[in-house]
Amino acid sequence: MEKEKAMSFSQEAWKRNRDLYQATLNLPFNQELSQGILDKDAFCHYVIQDAHYLVAYGRALAVCGAKAYDADGILQFTDAAHGAIVVERSLHEEFMQQFGITSEQFEQTLLTAASHHYTSYLLAVAWSESYPVVLAALLPCFWIYAEVGKDIFEKSVPGNPYQAWVDTYAGEEFNNAVRRVIETIDKVASGCDNYTLEKMHEAYTMSAKLEWLFWDSAYRQRQWAGLERF
Repeated sequence: MEKEKAMSFSQEAWKRNRDLYQATLNLPFNQELSQGILDKDAFCHYVIQDAHYLVAYGRALAVCGAKAYDADGILQFTDAAHGAIVVERSLHEEFMQQFGITSEQFEQTLLTAASHHYTSYLLAVAWSESYPVVLAALLPCFWIYAEVGKDIFEKSVPGNPYQAWVDTYAGEEFNNAVRRVIETIDKVASGCDNYTLEKMHEAYTMSAKLEWLFWDSAYRQRQWAGLERF
């Protein structure tokens, strides 16, 4: 009998976290976004926090590029860091202007607890962990965003006021970048020992949980749970 082929890291990670991904799809933020009925204030809250997040994500990607094993990896993740900042600036130029978010409003809005948790985690992993673990921590932002974006795109109603955002994350350019990251992490993981693989899975799951938390926090427009007055 032919031996069953072992799953790649990405296949195993997706299998382990399938229920968490489904829970993310089912979040009111994503369901109402696809229907075009999401509260404008919740979307604006999300856009502001996402712009802050992308700056930190770009830093983490740049550190990942510095830790890469080869020149291709250096280029891949430093280019991705550049892309994160380009998207962050496009949020200012497009979505923030479209929804009436001023530069002053953005600058005066600090990171929420969820955003602070997520960005701090990514930067801590980027600086302190090995290249394979950093890759695993960064993957959910690529992969889950892409899959959620495609799901919302398929369900999106005609005239959806959030269609431009939907098109960004369901677009072929972004999905090609996601596929390249998955290929890279699977190649790197194939040479890792079991201890490192488990650390990679832990990092992937934590970031996937923080993806869920980021969207849930945006929908509820949460700040610091009672600490806002200080």
